[in-house]
Amino acid sequence: MNYTLHQLEIFRTIAELQSVTKASEHLFLTQPAVSIQLKNFQAQFNLPLFEIVGRKLYITEFGEEISETAFKILEQVENIKYKSAIFEGKIAGKLNISIVSTAKYTMPYFLSDFIKTNEMVSLTMDVTNKMTVLRSLENNECDFAMVSTIPKKLNIHRIELMKNKLYFVANRDFNPSKKKVLLKDLNKSLFIFRESGSATRLAMEQYLVKHKIAIEKEMELTSNEAVKQAVIAGLGISIMPIIGIKNELRNGDLQIIEMTDFPLETNWNLIWLKSKNLSLVAKTFKNHLEENKEKIIKQHFTWFKDF
Repeated sequence: MNYTLHQLEIFRTIAELQSVTKASEHLFLTQPAVSIQLKNFQAQFNLPLFEIVGRKLYITEFGEEISETAFKILEQVENIKYKSAIFEGKIAGKLNISIVSTAKYTMPYFLSDFIKTNEMVSLTMDVTNKMTVLRSLENNECDFAMVSTIPKKLNIHRIELMKNKLYFVANRDFNPSKKKVLLKDLNKSLFIFRESGSATRLAMEQYLVKHKIAIEKEMELTSNEAVKQAVIAGLGISIMPIIGIKNELRNGDLQIIEMTDFPLETNWNLIWLKSKNLSLVAKTFKNHLEENKEKIIKQHFTWFKDF
């Protein structure tokens, strides 16, 4: 047999995605190039690695075994690269971070200089909902998580990064009769909530309960972007983190509704389990944040103080 690492990577990707087309897109290769490599790889085995039923590709049991072996080989090759870099005195390895969806507007800025300085660090950042983030942390599937509310059931360390301000927002056509709106004036509006478990949803519910506001109509959406687009389209009003709507406020697609006791404030936190044995990469990133967070905030989030 004379297969290459490139062929192993291509077959592993095809097996994972169950599609030559999707594999070509994932690997930034043309579909014919992927098909040729798959054909050449298959030619080295007497047993079929895959079969086509209708127009759908299925990996055979033998193919699954080869795919798992390919994954282990590629992982070891990656480890060789990291070990070589470490012996050269470089910071090298994997950094896994899980963040709630709204944190995607902030976390890249805290990562940028670190990743540029340490080219041998491989980053995986999962952007998902709060429950999945905490599950990943609890199951030791990530090094760090970024959240705006501290989980009470987990024994964690944390670095407080920056404030998370939330405001009531509406689209450009919302035209209140007075500058400061009373919540009772909004009773007939459709309130757009994030999904259950979301920190933004919790803040919104707590505010409504505190002020004894009963709403007549509501909608639930599962991402900050979905909520933003729904508000822009005029479907309803919502409470949203200012960090994710800066451009929409500047171009007038959204407007802040001035309300009593706003803005609501929480803090963005980078958290990790106290029981977690941090890798050298993770420790270096933690130290980087502790030393540079104020500079990063000043450099990228000075506009934040205007709200």
